[in-house]
Amino acid sequence: MPTAHWPLPGLTARTARLELRLPTEPELHELADLAAAGVVAPGTRPLGSTWAYGTPTERARAVLQAHWRAQGRWSPEDWNLPLAVFVDGRPAGIQSVRATAFALRREVLSGSWLALPHHGRGLGTEARAAMLHLAFAGLGATDATSHCYADNAPSVAVSRRLGYRPDGVERELRQGEATTTLRFRLTREQWDATERPEVRLTGLDACAELFGL
Repeated sequence: MPTAHWPLPGLTARTARLELRLPTEPELHELADLAAAGVVAPGTRPLGSTWAYGTPTERARAVLQAHWRAQGRWSPEDWNLPLAVFVDGRPAGIQSVRATAFALRREVLSGSWLALPHHGRGLGTEARAAMLHLAFAGLGATDATSHCYADNAPSVAVSRRLGYRPDGVERELRQGEATTTLRFRLTREQWDATERPEVRLTGLDACAELFGL
């Protein structure tokens, strides 16, 4: 519940099909249950975060701890907002947006995961579009960045569909083997020129100071 001291729970971004907002404690545990049931297809490793490949208990605890950690470490100079994705009123995954020195750099980095039953429905694209509306129209970002493994075709497709442009490559280790990570960048001007769903923001004014604005 939002309060004068901590208004972030009142921040929401809504599209026709979904809502982004911080989960309540019971909803957070629902998300943990979803993570325990699985967020990646068996035999695949599309995500860079190792928590997604742990045991069901490890996955559930990782989701809980990530949420609490983001709240506890928050500062206007270094913040991470792990918004829950709600579909038909129920949690379906996480769409995060984070930044360092946002007031000066005006750049955000996003990440996300969806529970397996919600894959392949276009929800990842719509959730990221809602996050981008929050970043650009709400917070006044000038750039949004994303990165993923080169073989993570769904994530690459979402970035391209939303107008991101290639922004270089990196070499990383995955399971002890070198692999390629693709970086993507979307500027405010490119976002303005991209077709996107209608998004409605509420509760942002009360949170502006927490974002360094």
